[in-house]
Amino acid sequence: MASGLEQQLIDLLTVFLIAGGVGAVLAKIGRIPYTIALLIAGFGASIVGLEIDITLTHDIILLVVLPPLLFEGAATTDIDEFRSNFPVMLTLATVGLAASIVVVGLVATELLGYTLLIGLLFGTIVLPTDPVSVLALFKQVGVPDRLAVLVEGESLLNDGISVVIFSALLALVEAGDSAADLATIAGVGELAGGIVVSAGGGAVVGLAAGYFVYRLMANLDEHMTEIVLTVVLAYGAFLVAEHYLHVSGVIATVAAGLLIGNRGREYAMSAQTKTAVFNTWETAAYVVNTFIFLLLGVKTPIRQIIAEAELLLPAIVLVLAARAVAVYPLTEVANRLSDANVPRNYQHVLVWGGLHGSIPIALVLGLPESVGPRQQLRVLVFGIAAFSLVVQGLSMKRFLRAVGVQTSGKERELYDLLLTRAKAVDEALNEAERLHTQNLIRTGVYERFKREYGREKRELEHVIRSLLEREPSLLKQELLQSERRILQAEESAITEAELSGQLSTDLAEDLIAEVREKQARLERGETTVTSDVEHEGYREFWRERAAEFGLEVGEEVLDEDEVEALTDESDLDLTPVDDEDEPAGGTGTD
Repeated sequence: MASGLEQQLIDLLTVFLIAGGVGAVLAKIGRIPYTIALLIAGFGASIVGLEIDITLTHDIILLVVLPPLLFEGAATTDIDEFRSNFPVMLTLATVGLAASIVVVGLVATELLGYTLLIGLLFGTIVLPTDPVSVLALFKQVGVPDRLAVLVEGESLLNDGISVVIFSALLALVEAGDSAADLATIAGVGELAGGIVVSAGGGAVVGLAAGYFVYRLMANLDEHMTEIVLTVVLAYGAFLVAEHYLHVSGVIATVAAGLLIGNRGREYAMSAQTKTAVFNTWETAAYVVNTFIFLLLGVKTPIRQIIAEAELLLPAIVLVLAARAVAVYPLTEVANRLSDANVPRNYQHVLVWGGLHGSIPIALVLGLPESVGPRQQLRVLVFGIAAFSLVVQGLSMKRFLRAVGVQTSGKERELYDLLLTRAKAVDEALNEAERLHTQNLIRTGVYERFKREYGREKRELEHVIRSLLEREPSLLKQELLQSERRILQAEESAITEAELSGQLSTDLAEDLIAEVREKQARLERGETTVTSDVEHEGYREFWRERAAEFGLEVGEEVLDEDEVEALTDESDLDLTPVDDEDEPAGGTGTD
């Protein structure tokens, strides 16, 4: 008879043996996301009665499983895309989440016979989103980066705020209060204030902890130690925020991950450290997802779900409707009041791609005995999670096609491959030069590296040029994506000049309005840059101002050599640019 520890090791081994089998099958088939395949395998194990004596608890999910998933997701999120889409994501994760909770709470009183407070608690439990499976599929089919960031970023914020609201509502339930106590001005103000303090405090803790670790990493060049530091940061930020300062641990971990994954990657990590750190976190997320999704399948009470099917089906429709109530009106308002420009088909994906997984399960498992319909809530939440992960997750590829979100073809895959290799070659050349400058490799060795990688770089440039000539749409897409980044830099420089007092507010507003006009053209698939030196792609208003002073403006100020330099494309820079948005040509619109 195995001891307790031995039995736990056997159960863990069983989990990963099943996962290995699933991975081997998917390697041959490869048609569905790994996490969904694990969930289905777990359902099968549950149905045949396979015993895996690992208890899923609220603390295991929140303290063990969640931090690495949040940290890895945040660390691999592009901070520029996150920042540019932050107002929309924050609106959905606050006002949108609150609206969805109210809809679920009100309908649940009629549908399920709950009190309003229990109905609101049910909405708070079931509405947090888990995009892991959707994002895995996004990578497979190559959706626009902006859509992936919208889905993941909104989920990261949504999760943190949901946990805060859950804690506040659960405290009211345990105290024996009613929804009337919450509906007062004082009650709403207290709840809103608690959310702001918890979320804001979590962000401060995460950024402070992230900056401390960032400074340590900036003075180190030992990748194993830096990996350990990021592990300490992911779990430490969560624990300090959640259990010592009583603010949002989820937001703290997300903030720390964003800082380390962007500023830390850029300024505090050598090439070897980047590879080691991000490979480690990718592996950690893979292992944790393997554990949680398989156990979710095994522990889902299939028979009880079938018994509650009469209530479960309307509850699934209710959750989808509540999600739609949040997404469509709020994104339309954001589109009208700002330059958010979230197209309608992206809104469809935000609704259907709002899957519900680990956090709803963690919250419902954390309900105390004092919550009357606890058992029924567990069955409903597990059932809704199973539906969203399996049905919505498996249908996502067809759904993307149906709503007109263009995904990458074979040409785009080859282009991305070539660009990534070109970037890797540049990094290798820079590293070889650094080692040679520091006398860590001899000149003869350096020349060999330089010659070998230099030859590959020239070959890559030739192949990329040939591919762009054959597929002009790729060149247009690269131009539009690069122009987005450049216009963001323009706007940042103008804002900095205004803040420093170098430029008046009126002139700054005029310049920014011009940048916004260019950005609006980009959303329509129109570039403002032309290779024809005789004609400007966009005539900026500064030219008129200068002409009013009698200054020469335009092509007449260029001499022959400058004109020749502008029209010569032989030195075209083919350095890879990061995907910043949907493919060009109006994709991602109605």
